[in-house]
Amino acid sequence: MGTGYAEEMKNYFHSHNKQKEYVGHSSKVHTIGWNADGRRLASGSYDKCVTIFVFDSMRETLRKDYTYKGHGDSVDQLCWHPTHCDQLTSASGDKTVRIWDTRTHKCAATINTKGENINITWSPDGNTIAVGNKEDLVSFIDVRSQKISQEQQFKFEVNELTWNNSNDLFFLTNAQSGQGYVHIYNYPEMELAHSIHAHPGNCICIKFEPHGRYFATGSVDALVSIWDAQELYCMRTLPRLEWPVRTISFSHDGQLIASGSEDQTIDIAYVGSGERVAVINVAYPTFTLAWHPRQFLLAYACDDKDERDRDAGTVKLWGLGERI
Repeated sequence: MGTGYAEEMKNYFHSHNKQKEYVGHSSKVHTIGWNADGRRLASGSYDKCVTIFVFDSMRETLRKDYTYKGHGDSVDQLCWHPTHCDQLTSASGDKTVRIWDTRTHKCAATINTKGENINITWSPDGNTIAVGNKEDLVSFIDVRSQKISQEQQFKFEVNELTWNNSNDLFFLTNAQSGQGYVHIYNYPEMELAHSIHAHPGNCICIKFEPHGRYFATGSVDALVSIWDAQELYCMRTLPRLEWPVRTISFSHDGQLIASGSEDQTIDIAYVGSGERVAVINVAYPTFTLAWHPRQFLLAYACDDKDERDRDAGTVKLWGLGERI
């Protein structure tokens, strides 16, 4: 795949650039994510709730299905089980992690943690949930026992965290002395294996492409950098945004990357060359976005306001064709 792919996608998004908007919350949406088969989209909000939308692939629409209540504070991040399409987990400032089951519309488990949780990820084998709090403590939750099996306290600011696809390395982004690093640990031993000086500024977010061949990081320096996962070298950087990169997501084929920030655009680039293939114009900062796991559809949420300057609590679906 070379320049031909980029041109093909430019042409595709020229006719697939419509979007729909859905109200899911009464306050700012912090986090969104698709489940493994792309039939559901979840969103978490400052309103303490998790909302589930059902995706109709024929009509390319979302339908609000259910809102989960129970958290006592803002839902800052959520993620789905990597293969189990009915389970998701959420991290909240209320010092709990909750596991939800969309078949019963109930909370399947509540795990108490030691601090206000701000980031969460589910291991590729489905057995472990890692959650980080504001005190830079990362807790590893055994999903089967629903108990914390391991804790790791860090002496630096921990931002986003993730496993590699083979589940034997654990990655986290951070800031040390104003510099942005990616620290890579052997898992489950949690012994430091590598440290990458990825950015001159605080490293905020990290995502692996679906096949695990490379990962991307976003930083306060407004750059997105793409890294070879085996050799750990920087393949290229994307320099088009002007504000700190808050959120990134790879398309299902691993060939496109979307980046969001406080810029009034969401950048969509071809990974192979870094060139832009599409742009989404937005009016407010973008703090969360996610590609559909099977289609070229991007869900995202901004810090939207309504006509009374109140939080709009909306989720948007972009990449729709002319028929909507």
